[in-house]
Amino acid sequence: MTFQDALNTAADIFWGPPMLILVTGTGLFLSIRLRGIQFQKLFSSLYMAFIIRREKNAQGDVTHFQALMTALAATVGTGNIAGVATAIVSGGPGALLWMWVTGLVGMATKFSEALLGVKFRIMDPNGEMSGGPMYYLSQGLNQRVLATLFSFFAVFSFLVGGNLVQSNSIADGLQASLGIPPIWSGLGTAVASGIVILGGIRSIARVTATLVPAMILLYILAGLLVLTLNWQIIPVIFLTILQEAFSPSAVVGGIAGAGVLRAIRYGVARGVMSNESGLGTAGIAAAAAQTNHPVTQAMVSMTQTFIDTIIVCSITGFVILGTGALESNTSGAALTAKAFSLGLPAWQGEMIVALCLPLFAFSTILGANYYGEKSLKYLFGNVRFVSYYRIIWVFITFLGAILTLETVWALSDMMIAAMALPNLIGLLGLSSVIISETRNYFSNLTASLKT
Repeated sequence: MTFQDALNTAADIFWGPPMLILVTGTGLFLSIRLRGIQFQKLFSSLYMAFIIRREKNAQGDVTHFQALMTALAATVGTGNIAGVATAIVSGGPGALLWMWVTGLVGMATKFSEALLGVKFRIMDPNGEMSGGPMYYLSQGLNQRVLATLFSFFAVFSFLVGGNLVQSNSIADGLQASLGIPPIWSGLGTAVASGIVILGGIRSIARVTATLVPAMILLYILAGLLVLTLNWQIIPVIFLTILQEAFSPSAVVGGIAGAGVLRAIRYGVARGVMSNESGLGTAGIAAAAAQTNHPVTQAMVSMTQTFIDTIIVCSITGFVILGTGALESNTSGAALTAKAFSLGLPAWQGEMIVALCLPLFAFSTILGANYYGEKSLKYLFGNVRFVSYYRIIWVFITFLGAILTLETVWALSDMMIAAMALPNLIGLLGLSSVIISETRNYFSNLTASLKT
């Protein structure tokens, strides 16, 4: 067995049935207890995020919209372009359905993480708001060991999956499309990220508030154009996804039902990697928001999963399945690029992915750095360590561009599972707090509207 085979086996163990059940089960449990809040309040949440954008006289570092864009910056990345492709290749078209399931129940998970992130946030020595799983695990659940474990895994997870893999994707994309040597794209990405990161959360928020909506809109419009040109095959795509999600025909290793298990495994794992529902990052981003009540930011935050998985990931999956690119024997970003080149005039399709992939990856580097810094601050309680972390971060950004990272997806899967476990325990343990805060908020809102 090679080292890569060993890593793949370990990742499969991490994302075995227990973790799959815990991730989706927690989301389903919270969805039921919150009475399907992701369906009841979706439109009002989108209105609050994109139209209202901010609350008056609210404490916090950034607006609702900026907090949402920071969170989207970290989630809308290579997972939406390369991650969806690898999920379909490894788990079959049915993996897309399990990504949807993870996204829909994950909206309730995201809501809960953001609510707790704001409720248990504190002001750090720098005068910035800090919150997230490490705080609601230690203060709300009184589990400092779990809080420390989460922070430890988060520091390294974002450094590897949130930085290395993203800078490598930028270098690959620019070399393939424009012939730019990786060393130069790595240097440029490192310098650009360093300039933004040194400015802290307010600088990151300003950049992502401009960059993220533009890149998402461009990608969505390009994907919709491909699907419009191939509209007649859309019903077939839906049917294929449904059949492959529950059919044991894609047997792996001769074991009946293995195809279904792989569809679930890769659909859930890549879904969580893409939208981060269950990882607790929503609580870190939400804690910085200017808000008067935890529920208002929680509503805004849960739209992140809807945009990331239900919209952006779906477009990627439909373009891949609708253009026949799956037969090209490629995977990752190359498969998505192939799909767009088949759906649009070749140079246009390739340029869309060549442009969007670096933008998605760069925004992820910014958002992931913020999460990593907050985790580091919790571990050491010393702001000086952040300066060293930023230097290491920028160096890793450059290093990622010139390394070959075949093992990163497996490592990322394991790190994500390690982060998710303590956070999911915290969400289940504090579910009564989540329900109480939510019901009190809407009861008071109803009462105020009647007066």
